[in-house]
Amino acid sequence: MPESTDVETPAAARDDDAAARFAKNLARDAAGLESYGMLYGSSPSMLELYEQIERVASTDATVLVVGESGTGKELVARTIHDRSSRKNSPFVAVNCGAIPDSLIEAELFGHERGSFTGAVQGRAGYFEHANGGTLFLDEVTEMMPVRQVKLLRALETGTFYRVGGTELQRTDVRVIAATNRDPLVAVKENGLREDLMYRLAVFPLRAPPLREREGDRELLAQHFLAELNAQEGTNKAFSKRAKETLRTYSWPGNVRELKNSVYRAFILAEKAVEIEHPRLAARSKKAVTQGDAMSIWVGTPLAEAQRQIILGTLKHCGGDKRRAAKALGVSLKTLYNRLGAYEDEDDGPSSSDT
Repeated sequence: MPESTDVETPAAARDDDAAARFAKNLARDAAGLESYGMLYGSSPSMLELYEQIERVASTDATVLVVGESGTGKELVARTIHDRSSRKNSPFVAVNCGAIPDSLIEAELFGHERGSFTGAVQGRAGYFEHANGGTLFLDEVTEMMPVRQVKLLRALETGTFYRVGGTELQRTDVRVIAATNRDPLVAVKENGLREDLMYRLAVFPLRAPPLREREGDRELLAQHFLAELNAQEGTNKAFSKRAKETLRTYSWPGNVRELKNSVYRAFILAEKAVEIEHPRLAARSKKAVTQGDAMSIWVGTPLAEAQRQIILGTLKHCGGDKRRAAKALGVSLKTLYNRLGAYEDEDDGPSSSDT
């Protein structure tokens, strides 16, 4: 069945939706993050994307959204739909890469009874389900070239035949496609028909990767954290080390990776939310202590190695700071300063930092 169907929403469900919207608004306000439809971001690249969406949403032009995995291509499509004249009609999302090649045509255009083994009854396809609304074709470059011909005809004429059918079907659908590949490369290497590419890319859009969205990483992380706090009734905050990771890591999995990392860290946190630098996590294993000896893993960042040595020595001295300072060859004041800095990192930012 299609992802979007219009049915009357029960009152309880409407109340839940209102509560969810309130939580999202609260989270957005707390993070100081600009939003546009279902998209969040205040960087110049996102503001440019919002402007382009605003221009194309009021038309029926076919849109091709290009972007890396996790950049929110479906959210771009949904925002276009929600800001168009079709907003009260279905939005149907289809992952072309997840449908077997032998079934993709029947899924898109429907089939008649007996048209192939297992077709015990006729069935409408996604083009019919999306009539009057928007059909989102994700991973469109994964379709085999022989299957692309019928899609091209449907885009050009608004007509098609069901598999095994003889009656011409007509549909009024706005198509938005998406790919994580360079379309020109997909034409050369992945069998994407050039004529289909140009027909899909009447209005091309690019969903920028997170590494190009200056300032958005921290704002989005704060947004996700504030949303979780609002949902769970908590008041957790990022530690200083977590903020540093947010700033310095490139997040190749983009917004999806960032959101999942925040969620995982939120679950594990008592108060201070820690996000380990993913590239250093494997190398930042805890030191191994055996008697009065300690082994530090090769590749452990210098600051982390120093922290482990100081805390390990203090533990070995039974918490006696004077003995620990003497063993480490530092003054008692220096030891206190280091321990105080570690406590600040673990406690996270104060309320004035958020």
